[in-house]
Amino acid sequence: MAESMKGLKRTHRCTEVSEANLGQVITVMGWVQKSRNKGGIIFTDLRDRSGLLQIIFEQGENGDFVNAEDFEKAEKLRSEFVVAVTGKVVKRGGAANENLKTGTIEVRATGLRILSEAETPPFPIEANSKTKEELRLKHRYLDLRRPDLQGNIIMRSEVVNKIRNFLADEGFLEIETPILMKSTPEGARDYLVPSRVHPGNFYALPQSPQLYKQLLMCSGYDRYFQIAKCFRDEDLRADRQPEFTQVDMELSFVDVEDVLDVNERLLKKVFEDTIGVEVSLPLPRITWQDAMDRFGSDKPDTRFGMELQNVSDVVAGCGFSVFTGALENGGSVRGLNAKGQAGMPRKKIDALVEFAKGYGAKGLAYLAINEDGTYKSSFAKFMTEEELAKLVEAMDGQPGDLLLFAADKNKVVWDVLGALRLELAKTMELIDNSKYNFLWVTEFPLLEWDEEEKRFVAVHHPFTMPMDEDIPYLDSDPGRVRAKAYDIVLNGTELGGGSVRIHQGDIQSKMFEMLGFTPEQAHSQFGFLLDAFKYGVPPHAGLAYGLDRMIMLMVKAESIRDVMAFPKVKDASCLMSEAPNVVDPKQLEELCIKIDLPAEETEE
Repeated sequence: MAESMKGLKRTHRCTEVSEANLGQVITVMGWVQKSRNKGGIIFTDLRDRSGLLQIIFEQGENGDFVNAEDFEKAEKLRSEFVVAVTGKVVKRGGAANENLKTGTIEVRATGLRILSEAETPPFPIEANSKTKEELRLKHRYLDLRRPDLQGNIIMRSEVVNKIRNFLADEGFLEIETPILMKSTPEGARDYLVPSRVHPGNFYALPQSPQLYKQLLMCSGYDRYFQIAKCFRDEDLRADRQPEFTQVDMELSFVDVEDVLDVNERLLKKVFEDTIGVEVSLPLPRITWQDAMDRFGSDKPDTRFGMELQNVSDVVAGCGFSVFTGALENGGSVRGLNAKGQAGMPRKKIDALVEFAKGYGAKGLAYLAINEDGTYKSSFAKFMTEEELAKLVEAMDGQPGDLLLFAADKNKVVWDVLGALRLELAKTMELIDNSKYNFLWVTEFPLLEWDEEEKRFVAVHHPFTMPMDEDIPYLDSDPGRVRAKAYDIVLNGTELGGGSVRIHQGDIQSKMFEMLGFTPEQAHSQFGFLLDAFKYGVPPHAGLAYGLDRMIMLMVKAESIRDVMAFPKVKDASCLMSEAPNVVDPKQLEELCIKIDLPAEETEE
């Protein structure tokens, strides 16, 4: 039967006990990891969020032993019982356990209270669990007891505290913005919340605090930040969740350099203080165009080389129609050099071709340079020896190398080779997982053409400032215009991004015009922000980090689910609480909502 605390106070967490406490009587509380009865002596590993501590129960008459009643209780201990133990800290009787922080000591119990009994859990509470994720998420409250997950959550808390303290010291104010706001359908789908007081009307949950933080700049708060909950109703991937956390900030009277400077120092502080990774400043920078040309990605992993090579000029006019056809259609021919992979079996090369097709390629051309200098290729018969020699030279091809080529529109070529570069790096084991390579990607395109809607859409959002020298091209060549936008990338993952905002009315009007908004439509969606801009708006800029992604990379987790306390699964449901779920019809009636589900298809 569970006992109460009865005024008992915990004096230490398990791993706060050390040799400095030898001879002291302490009280520790936690969960039983395991308990072993060795005939008259019971060894129990006690666990709390700090780690493990060994407890010894031995029945005796003097003050260094437990009485018969407590020893009898100790005999009943099972995994996950919650207990309070009072006892004396002593040197460990057997050999020290070098794997434990408390491996040189133990506590000789003098008193025991069983605060809660426990059923046998459906899976072992241990690090690096092999239990299927679905079962662990169903019982997430148990999964969260595992020491590796607890370490991730504790690290997350430490990082947030470091961020808060740093930004406060830099003059930022932490201000909360609304969770219930107006829907602005540009971008991902909103989660909608019906209003009972205003029947037929809906709030939206924020995809980001973007509009409100810009309003705060209009209101004179100068430097704002928030650890903000955000929501997006979109299809999920391993590093996406329907609700996630942003480290959000906005600064007034600044330009690009000011934002990058404060964030570089923030990253240096956080990574050095929490995981001991040195960050050298200034961080490297690369323009979006260079990132795409060199790596085929706007979030390049720079922990290894194997950069793309543009060989369009080299193969122009050659006899291989796949190459020349791509060039005639305004595309390009680019390649990768997989050093030392000329001996790759044809079956594996075919697998790479199929992989490339998954990213939009019609195929993949290859040329293997044998050790004797001869070629094995899918296209050599269509080119002269001289043309092949020039192509190999342009690719810095050496005997033993495998050259892979994609030919199509630039976007397809970048997507294909960017993904192929990462896939090859994994199979060739080129990635040094001990590295933390930061990189700023700057000068993104301001606009991109949407084939479905037949109009330009904002790459970031409608309030991003064009590069000053590109403003004249807004009318004549919109696709050429670069933005004062920047992403911070770590090891091939986008950590965060931001931009300088438009604060001039004429440029903002032109931006809405480029995006296909009439003045009335722009005011309908963003009127409260545009009205605020009429009363004096400072130049301002901002940035937001994905906190979940940042922690995932810091602790080297495979998924952001491993750094969130209660994550959703791929279909945006919670296996533990069974959300989303049906609600009482009375609630729907109060909200003036009727459910009209699509009819289920029936088999004939």
